[in-house]
Amino acid sequence: MTQLKIDRLGQHGDGIATGPIFVPLALPGETVTGTVEGDLLTDVRVETPSSDRVAAPCPHFRSCGGCQLQHASDAFVATWKRDVVVAALAQHGIDTDVRPTLTSPDRSRQRATFAARRTKKGAMVGFHARKSDAIIPIPNCVLIHPDLHAALPVAEALAVAGASRKGALSVTATRSLEGLDIAVRGGKPLDGPLRIPLAAIAERYRLARLAWDDEVIAMRHPPLQQFGSARVAPPPGAFLQATGHGQTALVDLVKNVVGQADRVVDLFAGCGTFTLPLAQNAEVLAVEGDADMVAALDRGWREAAGLKQVTAQARDLFRRPLLPDELAQFEVAVIDPPRAGAVAQIAELATAQVPRIAHVSCNPQTFARDAATLLSAGYLLNWVQPVDQFRWSSHVELVGAFTLSHIAD
Repeated sequence: MTQLKIDRLGQHGDGIATGPIFVPLALPGETVTGTVEGDLLTDVRVETPSSDRVAAPCPHFRSCGGCQLQHASDAFVATWKRDVVVAALAQHGIDTDVRPTLTSPDRSRQRATFAARRTKKGAMVGFHARKSDAIIPIPNCVLIHPDLHAALPVAEALAVAGASRKGALSVTATRSLEGLDIAVRGGKPLDGPLRIPLAAIAERYRLARLAWDDEVIAMRHPPLQQFGSARVAPPPGAFLQATGHGQTALVDLVKNVVGQADRVVDLFAGCGTFTLPLAQNAEVLAVEGDADMVAALDRGWREAAGLKQVTAQARDLFRRPLLPDELAQFEVAVIDPPRAGAVAQIAELATAQVPRIAHVSCNPQTFARDAATLLSAGYLLNWVQPVDQFRWSSHVELVGAFTLSHIAD
């Protein structure tokens, strides 16, 4: 047996000892023993636990791969996630006000993707085990909203009806104002005979909508989401914020940056998470690469009352970023790119010198890279607010507030 002292946590939540040796479910300061296999410690035993070690609230934690950090106190996780942001910024020489992490409560995830595999006796539904294709049933998951537990028997029925024996279905369940919105991938090819049992499942469980590989099988009611005063029915499987708490926090932070601006551009606008609340006080150009999401946003705006002008545009911002002459009319830019960031669009924003920028990110490393570009162009990074929608995971989101330095003066 080898004894190790845990120095720090890695980006994926594993403890790291000198080597580096990765130690699952270990915390900084702990002394552990186990068997070293390559760069991994197996058969781990904690000899000296950290004062931040707690009993995991979920009975499935040890086997399920849905969470990485339930063995750590809430205060530790919040501080660690803030430190991840601080460290990412420091790699680019950036020092700013990084606020304490805002953490969504347990049982608040309004969207989850379950694995469902057909078996000889029926089906198995849950999350994948850690670093494995094995499926762990999660009947008492403390991560998801109670409404999503109703999706588990739905996923089981879908697997029996349409999963192949070779692989698992991916069943994404989303809470909507009208009930569960279910989107399935990885099943049998959709044909006439398969449509019949799928439609029956949608009716039996009174689903708002059921989609199979993006094709809508049944829709009892449009699966509406609330964005400000508007209601939007996103296309199947469309990106949405993970929790209601997180969505509210991000929108409020963006509103803080936007202030009393009259004209705003929302880049990577999705279905309107930021666009539609902002349209209560400002005219907004919403730009998004997915045409179906743009159509849903536009429809939501047209059906809402009392909002200012929203112009929704489908455009690939990676290949065709908005250029300085197009950005010149806006007082504030809101940008919420995917994990890879938005190198091309950030460069154009820096050149255009848009007075204020609210940068929403799900990746501190690419955010820090893009922040460095803006700072070199004369912006100040006034503050960064970490937001933890993915409680007990290694994932962290944030909002950064940028202002041109001559305006701040």
